[in-house]
Amino acid sequence: MERYIVKGGRPLEGEVEISGAKNAALPILAAAIMTDETVVIENLPDVKDINVLIDAISKLGATVVREGRHRVKISGKTINSVCADNEYIKKMRASYYLLGALLGKYKKAEVSMPGGCNLGTRAIDQHIKGFTLLGADVNIEYGKIIAQTKELKGNHVFFDTVSVGATINIMLAAALAKGMTILENVAKEPHIVDVANMLNSMGANIKGAGTDVIRIKGVEKLHGTEYSVIPDQIEAGTFMCAAAVTRGNILVKNVIPKHLEAISAKLYEIGCSVEEYDDAVRVIGNTKLSGTQIKTLPYPGFPTDMQPQMTVTLATAGGISTVIESIFDNRFKYVDELTLMGAKIKVEGNVAVVEGVEMLKGAQVNALDLRAGAALVLAGLGADGFTVVEDIHFIQRGYEDFPLKLTKLGATIAVVNDEKEIQKFKFKTA
Repeated sequence: MERYIVKGGRPLEGEVEISGAKNAALPILAAAIMTDETVVIENLPDVKDINVLIDAISKLGATVVREGRHRVKISGKTINSVCADNEYIKKMRASYYLLGALLGKYKKAEVSMPGGCNLGTRAIDQHIKGFTLLGADVNIEYGKIIAQTKELKGNHVFFDTVSVGATINIMLAAALAKGMTILENVAKEPHIVDVANMLNSMGANIKGAGTDVIRIKGVEKLHGTEYSVIPDQIEAGTFMCAAAVTRGNILVKNVIPKHLEAISAKLYEIGCSVEEYDDAVRVIGNTKLSGTQIKTLPYPGFPTDMQPQMTVTLATAGGISTVIESIFDNRFKYVDELTLMGAKIKVEGNVAVVEGVEMLKGAQVNALDLRAGAALVLAGLGADGFTVVEDIHFIQRGYEDFPLKLTKLGATIAVVNDEKEIQKFKFKTA
């Protein structure tokens, strides 16, 4: 079983190039099958979730041509099935975007119930509500979500809770519905805007993405396009925290600084130096950092996907910090792993109280989900001694070339398979 081994205690310095946004690329790939014409998508991150969805699209019968690691050409003209149901698609959350795409184009879709990281309650009730209001009959049978209709009709959809997935899914279906659809209490994340821009480049008529209300005037059909995915906000934030945790100096390139404002503000608040450029952000982690208070919120608030990385950063900041998780109800599971490294963190419900320690100590820990796994790697980079991170398949779902990018910044990290390779790494780097 693959794992990372990290030798910590060295400041990371240099430049890192950020890949395309996984959370934007997944629904953009789903949108690509909504036309019979060819769609070319560029700046795709080469990560497991992306490759699983591309394989699922191919299994629907679509013509898929990989033109390098970060570019794919897709034609939905040859699709011969509306059923996406295999063991891999069941393990990823974003499989449900195929529902909106297939329902919009073919008026029928069957997709396995979504999986992904276990972060607590992640209901799909808002997806079902939206599809139903557009005129679809939705049922869950034998582990699959089945949606079908004779005709999708525009409607007014007010989401009970802000949901990125539901906002995107209903936007996909509504793009080909008859008449006007108005979505309220929507998510505003950068990838919502990116998916809307992608659909509009295919001939959709979507206005208001990124604001409180999205208006979608359905069109009869969509056409081909070439589209480049935005940079990954969360990968960028992870490397920004890496600079803070290791007290390093990292220039994070190929980013949209506007998307990173909530992260930049908190790093500045705790004592980091943060410099913004047109398409880059430099973070310098000063020797003495101070505590702060963080509450995760929908965009433009502090992102829940950055909560574990920021908590690791606060674990060695002076004083007491408070982290409130308001999005997911099971996102502090990784804290037990951090305490193995000497962190002083107490969790009560959705609140973590962090008492900063001088330095973390290397330990053997488990990556329990994607972002927590990345956070534990950061903890190891800032710790004294060796840290072994198990279950790195979670991390590989969302970070392209993670150990390679860290190595180029001066990290001492390797992928190992067994105890013999761990001992060899320790001997070479002692």
